[in-house]
Amino acid sequence: MLDFLASVQQQLFATSLWELLAVLLSLAYLLLALRENSLCWYCALLSTAIYTALFWDVSLLMESALNIFYMAMAVYGWRQWRGGQADDGKSDVEKSVIVISSWPLAHHFLAWGLIALLTGVSGSLLANNTGAALPYLDSFTTWASVLTTWMVTQKIIENWLYWIVIDGVSIFLYVDRGLHLTSLLFVAYVIIVVFGYFAWRRRMAVDELGPSLARS
Repeated sequence: MLDFLASVQQQLFATSLWELLAVLLSLAYLLLALRENSLCWYCALLSTAIYTALFWDVSLLMESALNIFYMAMAVYGWRQWRGGQADDGKSDVEKSVIVISSWPLAHHFLAWGLIALLTGVSGSLLANNTGAALPYLDSFTTWASVLTTWMVTQKIIENWLYWIVIDGVSIFLYVDRGLHLTSLLFVAYVIIVVFGYFAWRRRMAVDELGPSLARS
């Protein structure tokens, strides 16, 4: 155990400044997203640009491609949350044209079935045709993250529950590739997303209560 901790400490000291910057920006993204603040998408754009290069360098090809997708979704998410409205002094939550909502169970079955199918196909292609590391885990976190990131842009509350699973798998993936600071980031993610889920639930309850009060 002591040898493991010493190894982690040594590799943390060897962490590049780029990875440190990406980690800090990623934490800022999640904390701002928890508050439904559209500034989170600026942090997402910068952190994912850095991670695109970092993951390519350690042969996580699907993760690298995923971060290119994240950059595009950062722009899309910003537009969705801001609703194309000008700055009029209102908060981001007040200006947003999207309110927090929930998916029916059938949507979740369809979503996870699609993730499983895409994971099997891309994992097999990577395993047989490239030198990608952990191709099936890499594929799973990639496709699940693609769907869940879109859920965030639409403010589907279950996105937080999806991230618990994805981030848990990602921890193992990044430890295996020597990205120890990033793996610690994802440990923090697992904790923060739990708070995110309950914060959005409270806001969802307020949103649902508003129309009822208006009609009374």
